[in-house]
Amino acid sequence: MFTFGRRSFLKALAAGTVFSTVETAAIGKSGMPLKKNIAMIHATDLYRPHMDPDDHWDLACVFALSYRGGVDLKGVLIDFPPHSRQEVNPDVSAVSQMNFIIAKSAPVAIGSSVAMRTRDDVQPNATLTDHNGVRMVLDILKNSTKPVVINMTGSCRDIAIAGNKEPALFAKKCAGVYLNAGTGSPKRDKATRLEYNVTLDRSAYAAIFDLPCPVYWMPCFEQIEPQSERHIMEYGTYYRFRQDAILPYLSDRTQNFFAYMLGRVVDHDWLNYLTGDKDQALLDKFGAKYRNMWCAGGFLHAAGYTVTIDGQIVPLDQANNEPVFEFESIQVSCTENGVTAWSHGKAAQNRYIFHVRDTERYQSAMTKAMKTLLMALP
Repeated sequence: MFTFGRRSFLKALAAGTVFSTVETAAIGKSGMPLKKNIAMIHATDLYRPHMDPDDHWDLACVFALSYRGGVDLKGVLIDFPPHSRQEVNPDVSAVSQMNFIIAKSAPVAIGSSVAMRTRDDVQPNATLTDHNGVRMVLDILKNSTKPVVINMTGSCRDIAIAGNKEPALFAKKCAGVYLNAGTGSPKRDKATRLEYNVTLDRSAYAAIFDLPCPVYWMPCFEQIEPQSERHIMEYGTYYRFRQDAILPYLSDRTQNFFAYMLGRVVDHDWLNYLTGDKDQALLDKFGAKYRNMWCAGGFLHAAGYTVTIDGQIVPLDQANNEPVFEFESIQVSCTENGVTAWSHGKAAQNRYIFHVRDTERYQSAMTKAMKTLLMALP
């Protein structure tokens, strides 16, 4: 289990999130088993001003895992902004803020601006700039002494291109891709309504299912519904929480990180904002707002953990048959246009789908787990 410093422990005690210890061996100062330390690349559509604040919450979760030793964060790959949203820029300052908070130096690269023409496209005429992110991914895989997991929380483009360019490298060195995109309904008529991340590059999304490595598919929704009618369903990762269920319990610098983003601050003064006084009025304002989330379960699973029905973060082999979600083995196909079809099957090879085992308790469990994960950030 995770351990805390005195300050974090007192906050956790007040919040009711202190857990009993179930691991007694190989625990380091970070509170994570030292044998984990999973190599990870985090690919994200992280922008300033934000298009959706969930990406900054995701980034903080990944850095929290890195701080605790569960993840060896090799790099952050930020999508090139959609051409329809020229007012946003890749938020390299958010990565710098998180690097400063945990005293790390995770590199950051920007992805390709050019969509794939087909699912096997390697973009042979791409500029060095457009394939800088692709090269970072391939270099990390080549140089890592251990297999690498890859989070994908936005466009699939750069990871798909990298996989097409060097499939043998992916087969040898990629421990798994966590694909946060699409809809999980096994019904074909439901699957034809495409989720946003899929529409960013449909050919790239299709190409991910062709990769010669494990794919942990995390559909954002089981089926597309109006935002006012979104429901937690078995084959979708969606949940939401009110931000003041977590924000007030975080360190001052972490609260400033979120305030800088939530307030849509676009000036360059990111370090002084991070280390300065809290804007309590701003935090109170945004604390009362709800935040949609999708990806946190995959980050924990990649690091060897899961979440129980009562919100505890535990090693995968110590869930005592009470995980609130799991990954199920499936057979899956995807058309060039991004429409999936899947079924359960023991013959399936290295393809898994996210399954909510308890839809009633999933939202509260994931909120509590996120709170625990983020509270140890210094």
